[in-house]
Amino acid sequence: MNATASLDARVGRDGALWLRFERRGTATVVAGCRYTLPLQVLAPLALDDPAAIVSILNPTGGLVGGDRLSIDVSLAAGTHAVLTTPSATRVYRTDADEAVQTVKLRLGPRAVVEWVPDHTIPFAGSAFRQAIDVELDESAGLILVDAFSAGRVARGEAWRFAVLDSAVSIRDQSGWLLHDRFVLRGPLAKDDPAWDGLGCAESHPYFASIAIIGAFDAAHFAAEVHRRWASGGAARVGVAMLARGGVLVRCLAATAPALIETVETCWGLGRRALRGLPPLRLRKA
Repeated sequence: MNATASLDARVGRDGALWLRFERRGTATVVAGCRYTLPLQVLAPLALDDPAAIVSILNPTGGLVGGDRLSIDVSLAAGTHAVLTTPSATRVYRTDADEAVQTVKLRLGPRAVVEWVPDHTIPFAGSAFRQAIDVELDESAGLILVDAFSAGRVARGEAWRFAVLDSAVSIRDQSGWLLHDRFVLRGPLAKDDPAWDGLGCAESHPYFASIAIIGAFDAAHFAAEVHRRWASGGAARVGVAMLARGGVLVRCLAATAPALIETVETCWGLGRRALRGLPPLRLRKA
């Protein structure tokens, strides 16, 4: 390889994951699985729950500039899957290309998917773009968590990333249910205005959006969320009714434990509303 070709070579890796879930009797099973590093899946967890619980991980420790990850998940009729991660996802500093992740979820009739990864941590100088695209049958159910920290907060790196871009698109046979996107660009210098002031994150450097789609009593769910967070505390939570088919919850948290607790509580409320199931307690290191 000549010197010019070496300089022009893209830094980063292409990772792909394909998963298919099917119904076998009363159980949901992984009927197909292919992946290439830096994406990998662990064997499904055996818990007392009707869902197949699969953990997606990046064994390289995080995303670097130039990484391009693609996740494609399909669920056949009547299946139920929980997709999570063993820990938070780290996005490292880059001086060149962005890290990009695309997620596609396809849900058949009466299928349910819970997309509940731990939050993403964009390091200072990192650039990360993510797109989550969901197509679901009108009888399907969805819980989708999109959660972030503002960086390595304890190291004083909050809001120091270069780019943080996340888009969530959800539609069924009748059309759009939700399209939600934010694009944040960190300050270029230490004295530049940051995203933690009045009207932005209100000094809450952890944030999440949670979409819950399906046939459930959305008004009752919203009332329960308002009741639980009426007194404030370390997290601020709001919920909006979608035009049809569900709700969107927004969370701001002052600390990582507060974010995790808030997301898990909303997730548990969503499981109960959609399928009458208790909260799912995943043991993570």
